[in-house]
Amino acid sequence: MTRKVLLVDDDAAVREALAQTLELADYAPVTAGSFVAAKDHIRADFPGVIVSDIRMPGRDGFHLLTYANEVDPELPVILLTGEGDIPMAVRAMGQGAFDFLEKPCAAADLLDVLGKAFSARAQVLEQRALKHELERGDPAARMLFGLSPQAEALRDRVRTVAPTGAEVLVTGPAGSGISKVAEVIHLMSPQGLGPFVKRPSSGLTAKELVQICEDAAGGSLFLDEISAMPEATQYAALELVEQGVGSRFLAGTTADLSAMSAEGRFHADLFYRLDVMRVRIPSLAERPEDIPVLFRHYVAQAAEQAGISEPEITSDHLALLMASDWPGNARSLMSAAMRFVLGMPEEVAQAADLGLNEQMARVERSLLIAALGRHNGKASDAATALKLPRKTFYDKLARYQIRPEDYRR
Repeated sequence: MTRKVLLVDDDAAVREALAQTLELADYAPVTAGSFVAAKDHIRADFPGVIVSDIRMPGRDGFHLLTYANEVDPELPVILLTGEGDIPMAVRAMGQGAFDFLEKPCAAADLLDVLGKAFSARAQVLEQRALKHELERGDPAARMLFGLSPQAEALRDRVRTVAPTGAEVLVTGPAGSGISKVAEVIHLMSPQGLGPFVKRPSSGLTAKELVQICEDAAGGSLFLDEISAMPEATQYAALELVEQGVGSRFLAGTTADLSAMSAEGRFHADLFYRLDVMRVRIPSLAERPEDIPVLFRHYVAQAAEQAGISEPEITSDHLALLMASDWPGNARSLMSAAMRFVLGMPEEVAQAADLGLNEQMARVERSLLIAALGRHNGKASDAATALKLPRKTFYDKLARYQIRPEDYRR
């Protein structure tokens, strides 16, 4: 990493002296005489450290510190303070300064603090670069959002099944993002460089199925809502899967194919052939703590599509979102985000129309589920985290019909 130091001081003689000290120690100083002159150098990818005097005309070192923290809270800022400014510098430390030195500072002291600051900066930038590389090569991290244990378990499952090249059955409630998960599996699979062909199964004829298999050659064919595939086409699909036509078969459904096959409403052999590996997508009701993350993402996306600024999302608004059932899952949350951006947040209005007790009950249920998810379904740990007596916790679980075993990974 280039050992850059942004040196900010309105005293030209001090700047020159400090710059010479840094150059002799193999640093690359960039000098500025004011906040305004320094501002353009302060970026989130700045490969170095800022050293700034506190007292400067106009905008001083505190303004610079605040601005640097806004650009990158992990960008080290070392403040230079006069003899009477030490209490001020100590206060600046509480506001995020890396360290402070009293002027005139000894070269050894400056280089010692710089060494620590550069070590910290190098570690931060290396971690960011690694994360960027991982996410760039990891569509699961880039495309499947959520901070909950359930969301992480979903990403891990996708990372496990994708490289196998085997058939995958993706299940989940309506609107949960089945086709997106299928696309991520494709991107992370040996067929990822080939085409990703997506077709609804309803009304699909055997002849059309053969054609789209050819279109997907070398890639993946995703058959959405496979439960709706006509019976005659199911036989053709089974034959094509067993023949191995040069494309990977991915199927998605919101229905219980196991029950349908047992009842003779779906070809049992096709079900078993497609159900080599299964990925289940949790509903939003199972991971309510992901609702704020997803909503913010969808709002940003909707605002960009609409070409307008993102409206402020208040904590009250998020609380009402978490109190909603969201039977349409991510799809309905995405629609709510678009309406919110356009000034029509009716989902929140629906929640707000509920009585206080109902709203509180929904929030309480969400918090109980979130705690169980964070603690791998261990009720005692979740009760401790929520600071609830164990009996009270279990009473609440019974009231909301929540089973801890449903949240064990």
